[in-house]
Amino acid sequence: MLSDVGLIGLAVMGENLVLNIENKGFSASIFNRSTEKIDKFLNGRGLDKKFYGAKDIGDFCRSLATPRKIIIMVKSGNPVDRVIDQLLPHLDAGDIIIDGGNSHYKDSSKRYENLKREGIHFVGAGISGGEEGALNGPSIMPGGSAEAWPEIQPIFNKIAAQTSSGEVCCNWVGSSGSGHFVKMVHNGIEYGDMQMICEAYHIMRFGLNLPNDKIADVFDEWNKSELNSYLIEITKEILRYENEDGERVVDFILDSSGQKGTGKWTAKAALDYGQPLSLIAEAVFARCLSSFKEERVEAAKSFTHSEYIFNGDKKLFVDNLKQALYASKIISYTQGFQLLKAASNEYKWDLNLGDIALLWRGGCIIRSVFLNQIKNAYNNDKHLSNLLMDPFFNKVINKSQDSWRVVMKEAISLGIPTPAMSSALAYFDGYKSERLPSNLLQAQRDYFGAHTYERVDKDRGLFFHTNWTGKGGQTSSSSYQV
Repeated sequence: MLSDVGLIGLAVMGENLVLNIENKGFSASIFNRSTEKIDKFLNGRGLDKKFYGAKDIGDFCRSLATPRKIIIMVKSGNPVDRVIDQLLPHLDAGDIIIDGGNSHYKDSSKRYENLKREGIHFVGAGISGGEEGALNGPSIMPGGSAEAWPEIQPIFNKIAAQTSSGEVCCNWVGSSGSGHFVKMVHNGIEYGDMQMICEAYHIMRFGLNLPNDKIADVFDEWNKSELNSYLIEITKEILRYENEDGERVVDFILDSSGQKGTGKWTAKAALDYGQPLSLIAEAVFARCLSSFKEERVEAAKSFTHSEYIFNGDKKLFVDNLKQALYASKIISYTQGFQLLKAASNEYKWDLNLGDIALLWRGGCIIRSVFLNQIKNAYNNDKHLSNLLMDPFFNKVINKSQDSWRVVMKEAISLGIPTPAMSSALAYFDGYKSERLPSNLLQAQRDYFGAHTYERVDKDRGLFFHTNWTGKGGQTSSSSYQV
């Protein structure tokens, strides 16, 4: 009997995803570069289940019902291309290749075009939720060949997470590399969320001198409010986790962070499309700075430290911190959705931003209760210029402003870095400023480079140049946008 679906790559995500597929009633063929993993899986977690362990790529392809549906779960980049090259001689027109890894969206766009010429349907499917999500229901963001969606939808909808109201956290995103672009932005927002939670922890731990159990209690309370989210939930569990000696494990973890690159990709994409993703970029840079552990230790010895000590009402301040974190999180999602909109316009993907918010309400790392409000915002106004202009978020931000500023002032006085939350406030202040100092900046550019400027008393689109020194001519450089 032929298998319903095939999966290549039995690392953590691949192994758990194929178990999820089988558990939902589908048979699956599996293949892995190192065949020892196949045998280990079939004799372990896959024992007595509807799996076929293929010995080579040809055997793997012959074991699949047509049109073949093949999920690739290998490291991004060249490994994906190598697997596709191995598959192609064994495939027929109409077969479907699904890349479920963290591939770069431009790579997915190229694969989409290349495979289209071969008559093969390509799907770049962003999958979020980590090991647990892959096994029990992830958020899935598929995009690519629309012809493939009717064939894979029954499988994807079965294995995807569901919201508490039963809505499936999986839907077709768009063409070409859109699925992996949406997943990339998801991961960028994840970077921002994690950094801001860590900043809140840092303030409470070393600014207010609260012990881990008290901070865990704070996060526990926050998780029962508008801040309810997966990352808040796991943070309180981490802070309470003890080793065999009754010591909090978090205190023994080196403060040097790693990254896999999706946050950096998001920041670079923002620069490509002229979007001010300042918060997510700062979250990436914060990880970079953390990696200079030895240098930071030496610097700590070389510079004086703030002598300011917090002596206010800690409970009131924690309440202010909650509002500051909430407002900053809204900015993080705002920036992420602005980037999605910009890319959608650039590539004519026609992304449904409200539906994307739905995809993230269950199964994924950034799932949070206020994604419902984001969905509502875009449902109410498909052409919404910015989430901050939605009545709900407008009201929240206005209400949170004072608390936000109090927290940032205290953090500065205490000498505690808050790059993500500070940049969130700076973005908000910039966005709501009728006048920014870019008039002076444009004058500077025109002075040294004849880059021209627009005038407040003339129509937009008309550009002018001033001979600032009296020594230059009237020739100007061409104008350009960010």
